[in-house]
Amino acid sequence: MTGHLNLLNFTGAGRATSSIMNCVVILLLTSSCLTWSSAMYTPSRAAAPKKLKYLLEPLVYAEVVGRRGDNVTLPCILRTKPSHYKVKWTKLEPGHVGPENIIMISNAQACKPYGHLGHRASLRKAHAMDASLQLSHLELEDSGTYRCELINGIEDENVVISLRIEGVVFPYQSKNGRYKYTFHEAKEVCAQQDGTLASYSQLFRAWTEGLDWCNAGWLRDGTVHYPIIHPRPACGGEMLSGIRSYGPKDKNHDRFDAFCFTSKTSGSISYIPGSFSFDQAVRACRRQGAELALVGHLYSAWRFQKYDQCDGGWLRDGSVRFPISNPRERCGGIPEAGVRSFGFPNKTTHLYGAYCYR
Repeated sequence: MTGHLNLLNFTGAGRATSSIMNCVVILLLTSSCLTWSSAMYTPSRAAAPKKLKYLLEPLVYAEVVGRRGDNVTLPCILRTKPSHYKVKWTKLEPGHVGPENIIMISNAQACKPYGHLGHRASLRKAHAMDASLQLSHLELEDSGTYRCELINGIEDENVVISLRIEGVVFPYQSKNGRYKYTFHEAKEVCAQQDGTLASYSQLFRAWTEGLDWCNAGWLRDGTVHYPIIHPRPACGGEMLSGIRSYGPKDKNHDRFDAFCFTSKTSGSISYIPGSFSFDQAVRACRRQGAELALVGHLYSAWRFQKYDQCDGGWLRDGSVRFPISNPRERCGGIPEAGVRSFGFPNKTTHLYGAYCYR
């Protein structure tokens, strides 16, 4: 391969000035672990002090895991039934103010779906005591915490279940340089790359799996963070490794990069070798009944299919990248697996192949 290589891999480091880093607050590993463990499958805090009478307490430290497009079941089992009751399923949104995000309300005779999740939700009803919720065709935004609540007007009870979408977090930077996106722009650019803004728990999990990135980026809740495994002078000096945080920022005026999250895709990636300009790469993919891949498509193939291709190729956003699952000296020289990047070359450059998606 030819060209100047800017290594934007899963453990690559962005650049940040020391003056910015002086403002950074580090989230120590202990507090991060508490945040992560809160996403596990546990009874809700309100129900914890008393023993449940009607609902079966879920297994401690269990969680429901699925990939985009999967069908999953969130368990909720009754021990016994009161004479009159309803079961209400709700998705709990962190920091959400306003009406609850109700998914479904049911009684012994009927059930009624609500909201954007309701049309993909149903009750399993495997037996007379089963109030488990089935979600079909999982989407990236479905990850989070769900509550099954038994309501009888006297002794209401609930259990809380976590749903984790298995996927990959990837940092995304504007072609015009770092720190160019407001919160709303970051949310939009992740969607354009077949992703969504990552949650804090998703970023934390990515950090435990090797994500080391020196540029701060927006998360789904409007806070700004960056993950550091190897402390270094350009990234906050000698502070401990962990998730560094700027805290909540102004969504309309403050500008940072984005941490996007994607999962399994329904299509497949292929590479066409050649020395194409951007427009030639577009046409090369179309001749094969495909289109240039998005950044999220490439990360998904790298994560779930162990895609490995030691050749830079155009993507639809105008960047040039290549996925490495088997690190070797001649493919970037970095010992960790990841998606490498040449940045955003001039689109008339005739140096790279094309990554196609169909």
